Amino acid sequence: MRIQLAKHYGMCFGVRDALRATHKAASEAPVTMLGQLVHNPVVSEHLKTLGVRDGDLDAMDSATTRDVVITAHGASDRNRKAWRDAGYQVTDTTCPLVHKAHKALARLVSEGYFPVVIGKAGHVEVRGLIGDFPQACVIESASDICELPFHAKIGIVSQTTQQIERVRVLVRAIQAFHPESEVRFVDTVCQPTKDRQTALVELCQNNEVVVVVGGKNSNNTHQLVAKANELGARGYHVEHADEVRPEWLVGVENVGVTAGTSTLDESVRNVVDRLKQIAAEQEAPGLLQRLAAAVG
Repeated sequence: MRIQLAKHYGMCFGVRDALRATHKAASEAPVTMLGQLVHNPVVSEHLKTLGVRDGDLDAMDSATTRDVVITAHGASDRNRKAWRDAGYQVTDTTCPLVHKAHKALARLVSEGYFPVVIGKAGHVEVRGLIGDFPQACVIESASDICELPFHAKIGIVSQTTQQIERVRVLVRAIQAFHPESEVRFVDTVCQPTKDRQTALVELCQNNEVVVVVGGKNSNNTHQLVAKANELGARGYHVEHADEVRPEWLVGVENVGVTAGTSTLDESVRNVVDRLKQIAAEQEAPGLLQRLAAAVG
C-alpha cells in the first residue's frame, strides 16, 4: 500500500504563532483561554499541561486569572475592549488573516454596504466577525439567501476557512436573488486554506482513500473531508491515529493523507505510522502464503 502526503497540509502559520504566544503568556503568569485556541483536542490537552485554564469570551466571570488569551479565531472589537476595560491583561492571538477579514467587513460597512458573512452560523470566527455589526446576515447555504432583506448595496466577506468555490457559488446566488442591488464581494478565504484545498484535488486524483486529520469541530477539516468525497475518493475524518480502521483499507493500494490547519505535525506522523502498521498486517498473510508456496 502506497501512502501519499498532500503537498500542503496541517498547521498554518497563524496557528503556530497563536501557540507560541500562548506558551509565552503561560510561562509568565497563569492565564485563562477564552474559548478553544484552535479546534483541535490534542492542542487543548497540551495547553492544559501548561496550566492554561478554560474560559468563555462572552462571560467575563469565567476568567479565574488576570491574564486572558483571545483565540486564533478572533473576537469583535467590542469584546476585546470590554476585557481590557475590565482590567484584564489581554494576549490577542487572532490570526492575521482573520484580522484581514474583520478589516474588510468594517471597510464595506463604512462605505455603506449591508454586511453579509458567508460561513458557518455560530462558529466562533463568524461570531467575532459579526460581533461589531449585529445587523449582519450570515449565509451558510443557499437556503439562507431568501432571508437576506433588500439593500441597495450588499457587501460580502467569507469565513476564512470556507471552500472558495462554494463561496463564489453563494455570491453568484446572492447576485441573482438581488439583481437590483450593488453586490461587492471581498475574498477573505485564507491562502493556507486554499493551498490545502488545491493540494487535496491532486491527492484525490491519485488515491482511492483519503484520511483527513483534524479536530471534529474544525470547520476547515470538515471542508476537506466533504471535498474529498465530492471528488470521488473515500474521505475519512480522524482526530487520533487509533481511529484509523483496517477495514477502510482492505484491497486499497493508494492512500492519501492530509490535515486541517490546526493539526499538529505529530498527529499526522502518528496517522501515517498507523497506516504503515495496518499495511504490514494486511500484507503478512499473503507473504506467508507466498513463502509457503516457494518452500513447497
